Amino acid sequence: MDDSTEPPSATSRLTLTTCDGVDLAAELIVPPRPASVAVLTHPHPLMGGDMHSPVTASLFRFLPKSQVAVLRFDFRGAGNSSGTFGEGVAEANDVHAAIDAVPTALAEIPLAIVGYSFGADVALQVVDNRLDGWLLIAPPLRSVAQASMAASSDQRPKLLAVPEHDQFNPPEQAASRVADWVNTGIEVVTRGDHFLAGQMQVVTGIATRFLAGLG
Repeated sequence: MDDSTEPPSATSRLTLTTCDGVDLAAELIVPPRPASVAVLTHPHPLMGGDMHSPVTASLFRFLPKSQVAVLRFDFRGAGNSSGTFGEGVAEANDVHAAIDAVPTALAEIPLAIVGYSFGADVALQVVDNRLDGWLLIAPPLRSVAQASMAASSDQRPKLLAVPEHDQFNPPEQAASRVADWVNTGIEVVTRGDHFLAGQMQVVTGIATRFLAGLG
C-alpha cells in the first residue's frame, strides 16, 4: 500500500452547518460504484487532531479504492472549522451534520461511522436511524461519559479495532469495558499501538470488511 495520505483528486470540499450554528470544513469522495458510505471522525482536537491526521487521512485516501464513499470533517474548533472545543459532547452535533451531508443518491447503501480515538468515543453518542453500524478504531472509551455512549445498547453492529499495544485502552481492558454491550465485537490489530504507525493496511482491511458486511 502506498503510504501517502494525500487524497485522490476527485475530492469535493464542503461546508457543513450544525444544528447549533457551527460551520465545519468537510471533504467528500464518491467512487464510481459506491457500495457503502463511511463518515470519518478524527482524533482529539486539543491534541492536534483534525481530518488530516494520519489515520483519518489514510482511510480517506484508501477506502474509495474499495468503492466506499467517504466523508471527513474537522470537529468544531479544529482545522478550518469554526467554534470551540465542546468537551466531546457538542461534537455529537458535528457528526449529525456530517450524516446530514451524505448525498441523497447514497441513501440506499449502508452507512457507518468510522471513528478513530477521540472520534470513536464521540461516534458512540450518535444513534441516528440512518446508520447501519459503527467501526471504532483505538477507542479510549473515556473521552465522553460512559452513560452517553448510547450506541452501546443499540442492536446495530459495532466493531472495535483495538491495537495490541494501545497505550490508553489495550485489548483486555477494552474487552472488559464492552462486555455487556449489544452486538459488539473486537478485532486486535497485532503489533499496533494507539497511533497505528505502519498498521494502516491492516486497519483499512478491517474497515473494508466491516463495511462490506453491512450490505
